[in-house]
Amino acid sequence: MSQRRVVITGLGAVTPLGNTVEETWAGIRAGKSGAGPITLFDAADYPVKIAAEVKDFSLDTYGIDHKLIRKMARFTRFLTAACIQAVRDAGYDDVSFGEDNSGIVTGIGIGGYDAIESGFKKYFDPNFGVNRIPPLTAPMMLENEAAANVSMLLGIHGPVWTLSTACASGTDSLGLAMDMIRSGRIDVCLGSGTEACITGFSIGCFQVLQALAPNFNDCPEKASRPFDKNRNGFVMAEGSAVLVLEELEHARKRGAHIYAELAGCGSSSDAYHITAPAPDGTYGALCIERALKDAGVKPEDVQYYNAHGTSTQANDVTETKMIKLAFGGHASKMKISSTKSMTGHMIGAAGVIEALFCVKAINDSFFPPTINLDEPDIEGGCDLDYVPNKGVEGRIDVAASASLGFGGHNGCVIIKRYEE
Repeated sequence: MSQRRVVITGLGAVTPLGNTVEETWAGIRAGKSGAGPITLFDAADYPVKIAAEVKDFSLDTYGIDHKLIRKMARFTRFLTAACIQAVRDAGYDDVSFGEDNSGIVTGIGIGGYDAIESGFKKYFDPNFGVNRIPPLTAPMMLENEAAANVSMLLGIHGPVWTLSTACASGTDSLGLAMDMIRSGRIDVCLGSGTEACITGFSIGCFQVLQALAPNFNDCPEKASRPFDKNRNGFVMAEGSAVLVLEELEHARKRGAHIYAELAGCGSSSDAYHITAPAPDGTYGALCIERALKDAGVKPEDVQYYNAHGTSTQANDVTETKMIKLAFGGHASKMKISSTKSMTGHMIGAAGVIEALFCVKAINDSFFPPTINLDEPDIEGGCDLDYVPNKGVEGRIDVAASASLGFGGHNGCVIIKRYEE
C-alpha cells in the first residue's frame, strides 16, 4: 500500500523580523538582523545585553478576549497568533479547523520562563511569600499550556501534544505530526514550535554556560555570525512558527493551496554529551541520511540545506562535518545557509521557522543568505558554500532543514516542490 503523502497548506509566524510570514520573509530576503538591545528586562549588569526580541506584538488584533490573553504566558501568545495565521492561510476559519480530523504538535525547548520568574520573585520576596504567588503560575509555566490553549481556541479534539528535545524540538514536532498523518490517525495537523525565554534568569543561565555572544553589545546586528572565524556564541531569540500539514487527498478535496510537500524526516541521538555535539558528526549525518531515505531522495537531489548554524564554535564545525558525511561530494555543490544569522536562535521554534523558510525558498526560487559571514572559518573546516551575506536566485526542488539539540538530539526534515 502506498504511503499517504503530506503537504503544507498554511503558514504562520511571529519572529524578531516581523509578526507575520510576509514581514519575516521580507526580512530574510533583505538580509536583515532581528537582534538588538534587550528591552524585556534590565540587562545593564549582564555581560550579554542583546537578544532577538519579538517587537510590537499584541494578540488583541486577533479578536481574542483580553481576559483570556492575560491568562497566557508569552510563549503561548506567540503560538496562538501563529496558529491563527496558519489555519486562516490554509483556508480554514477559527471553527472549521477543529471540525476536521485534526491535531497539533508543538515543539518547546524551555517554556514559560516569564511565569516561573514572576512566581519566584513573589515567593522569595519577604514582603510577599508563598501566599502571594500569582494563582495561574502553575498552568502558565507548563510546556503543554501553549498547545492546550490553541486546542481550546480552535476546537481541536485530536492529539494535542507537546514535544521537547531542546533545540531540535521544532523539527521533531514536524516529523511527529507528519507521521500521525501518514498513519491515518488524523488528516491535518499543526506542526509548530514556540519559545519566549528572553528573561533575566534564562539569559543569565546561557551566558554563564558561555553559549551566548558577549562581544557585540554595541553592534547586535553583527553578533550572530555562523561559520565565521570571529563567531563566539548565539543570539537568544523568541517567537513561533506553524505549518499546516495535511494529507494530500484531504487537501485536494477542499481545494487548498499547496505550498510544498513535507516528504521525509529523520532523527538520531549522539549519546555523547549533555551540551556539546559529538565532534565527528557521525550521528548528525545519520539523522540526515535517514531523512533522505524516508523522503525517497538522493543526496544529489538536494539544492538547499538550511543549517542549524548557531554561531557557536562547536556547532558550526561539527555541522559542516555532518553535511560532508551525509552528502559526500555533493556537499560542495549545494547551497547552505544559517537563517539564525538573521532571526537569532528561537530554540524550540527554530526548526519550524527554518522549515518555513525552506518552503518560501522553494516557492520564491531564492537561497537565503548567511549574514555576517565576513571571514569563513576555513581553518576549522567551514569551507562550503554558505551563501555569504547576500541571498541568490535559483531553482530549488528539494530542501533539507536540520536541528541539533542539547542532549545530542538531532532532527532533519526534507521539503520538496509539490508535484502532482
